[in-house]
Amino acid sequence: MSENSLRKKSRTDWDRLADMTDEEIDYSDIPAIDDEFFEKGKLRMPKKQMMTVPIDGDILEWFKSQRGYEIIINSVLRVYMDTQCGKRPYQDLA
Repeated sequence: MSENSLRKKSRTDWDRLADMTDEEIDYSDIPAIDDEFFEKGKLRMPKKQMMTVPIDGDILEWFKSQRGYEIIINSVLRVYMDTQCGKRPYQDLA
């Protein structure tokens, strides 16, 4: 994730969306959820582990100055791991 992509302004018209009623939202491209969905569906949550990692103070302060810094730190570590494992970063997002 590049620094530029984090700084890009959203093109979503949030004010228009906030003013919409439920009836004005187009759900035509979303399949209906029926009782069968809930009978057969399984909740799958990613395994998250909490741990303490020593991080240099200046590095932590820089990350903390970013909105959503915990997610950014996780993303940076994932890209590093994927690169070390020979996986192209973000290949699963395409």
